[in-house]
Amino acid sequence: MYRPEIKICDCTIRDGGLMNNWEFSKEFVKEVFQGLVDAGVDYAELGYRADKKQFDPAKSGLWRFCDESDLRDVAFECGTKISVMCDVGRTDYATILPKHESIVGMYRVATYAKDIDKAIHLGNHIKNLGYEVCINIMAASHVLEPDMDEALGQLAQTNFDAIYLVDSFGYFYSEQIHYLAEKYLQALPGKQVGIHCHNNQQLAFANTIEGIIKGINYVDGSIYGMGRAAGNCTTELLLGFLKNPKYNVRPVLALIEKHFLRMREELRWGYEPPHMIVGMLNKHPKASLKFMDDFVAGKPTDLVAFYNECVDMEDID
Repeated sequence: MYRPEIKICDCTIRDGGLMNNWEFSKEFVKEVFQGLVDAGVDYAELGYRADKKQFDPAKSGLWRFCDESDLRDVAFECGTKISVMCDVGRTDYATILPKHESIVGMYRVATYAKDIDKAIHLGNHIKNLGYEVCINIMAASHVLEPDMDEALGQLAQTNFDAIYLVDSFGYFYSEQIHYLAEKYLQALPGKQVGIHCHNNQQLAFANTIEGIIKGINYVDGSIYGMGRAAGNCTTELLLGFLKNPKYNVRPVLALIEKHFLRMREELRWGYEPPHMIVGMLNKHPKASLKFMDDFVAGKPTDLVAFYNECVDMEDID
């Protein structure tokens, strides 16, 4: 599979930070960024730009906030562009510098479909400052089709660079990816479409490939799948699958061996039966994360009882 327009966005630090409260050292992030540069990855997402008036910096690692000075300590402008994510309703507009004052190349605005007007307002502010802008519509598996059609119709009128199909709960199968990829591509002429998959049912890589086959060009991955709960499509699999000669999997393999094998044992992201259960039932992973915390702590757990509880669980964002 070789299409030169396909871009890999690695979100190891941003999504992986959900598993350790973004408590990565600068030395570690610098090493990861350099490895992604050496691997030819197109975008390296180094965290969130969260509002410090809402979130106490003393209670989270640096990469929940991505101050410009911290980014400059670990990264630099090069062929691999730096990305950060900002959440609708959790972003201080004033902290986003004009592009000529920042090494960030792209902002990704995370939103629910119901907040698409707010996402467009935030995205326009960022776009006017000179950045590439993506809109990530989270939890697509919980969006009613008329609401999705309306959101995509509004986004089609913007000058944003890409719109992401996000399987936040790892619920989708290939049929849903085919259907939604076509919907996004038809509704958004002239824009790139991206895909971000979680691995609850061990389909993140397969579903990402299905998106590529349908014409999606922006694909998310993380090193060794590091991400919230079941984790993400793996960057190393994408590097191996895509035949672009600029990609080189070796630097990522070296990072996995040096850091991520040990981290996986400690933080326990990736496929686990509780994460599978919430994925197949289209539920938020908060419940499965709590189950895993109890299991690791040696507290009594019951998978069958957990499944029954999830069947009756009300949906939460």
